[in-house]
Amino acid sequence: MSASAILAQAAEAGGDAKNIAAAASAGYGYGLAAIGPGIGIGYLVGQSVQAMARQPEAAGMVRTTMFLGIAFTEALALIGFVVFILLKFA
Repeated sequence: MSASAILAQAAEAGGDAKNIAAAASAGYGYGLAAIGPGIGIGYLVGQSVQAMARQPEAAGMVRTTMFLGIAFTEALALIGFVVFILLKFA
């Protein structure tokens, strides 16, 4: 079901319209917030594997840097989730 269909149902529902619209927009916002970190982590891991394949002796340092990058990138998704919760229950 698309976001516009949910919002159309919210307009017809009456009393719960605000809650339905808030949930739909928060879910849409979290979906958008998850796209960036997903692309970022995929790119980061791909480049790290390529670097380890080219220089196996530097694999330990590359792996450590990769995990730090994953943690920082995943923090963006968690921030998006917190914003989702704030919008849902505010």
